[in-house]
Amino acid sequence: MRTFSRFARRVAVLIVVAGAIHAQDLHFAVLVSANAEWRVVKTLFAAATIETSPYGEYLFADVEHERVLFFQGGWGKVAAAGSTQYVIDHFHPQRLINLGTCGGVEGRIKRFDVAAVRKVVIYDISETMGDSKAAIAKYSTTLPLPAHLPVPVVKATMYSADRDLTPAGLRELNASYQPVVADWESGAIAWVAHRNGTPLLILRGVTDLVNPDYAEAQGNLQLFADNTIRVMRNLVGALPRWLAVWR
Repeated sequence: MRTFSRFARRVAVLIVVAGAIHAQDLHFAVLVSANAEWRVVKTLFAAATIETSPYGEYLFADVEHERVLFFQGGWGKVAAAGSTQYVIDHFHPQRLINLGTCGGVEGRIKRFDVAAVRKVVIYDISETMGDSKAAIAKYSTTLPLPAHLPVPVVKATMYSADRDLTPAGLRELNASYQPVVADWESGAIAWVAHRNGTPLLILRGVTDLVNPDYAEAQGNLQLFADNTIRVMRNLVGALPRWLAVWR
């Protein structure tokens, strides 16, 4: 019995040490949310082995001699929050990066511009028993950007909600904010990363534009899908330069 106990303790120590080594080895994990975004990533790493998690697929790839986890987190706040925590708990990355798409407000940003997110506001919170602004502030997260930005970007606040930005929605948002970009998942990813003390960089490319009268992707899923290909190829292509400046 004592021999077995000593053996069990040694195995436990080896598991802990192996986990620590694994955690030290993984500097970066890249979270990808929408299915259309993930499909593009998979084509860029066609030789990689695809694994599965409760949230979708993932793969490891070498990016300029850096072993990087690419993880499909799923779309919407619920999947984004759960998958971010899952990646932190299971892979222990030193840093998180979220690459993806977003909508942009016409006249404030251009199609295919990349937004480097310095703050995220979850705005679809309606508090009727108290103050909605206080609740929104609680679920807003500030993100420090690298001191050196290796590619042209637009520094912006991301307005995040489980809904697409429509002309009516933009008019409503304009009453309280002056949004430049909007998406579904950034708010949840940022909040969970912050609660865990894990540094996070969010880079999202604009696939479509909205103004107070017209949203070009409304009812036009193909436009989003086509533009997502260009956005994701651009973001993954620039990834080595971001890894070099954000350590």
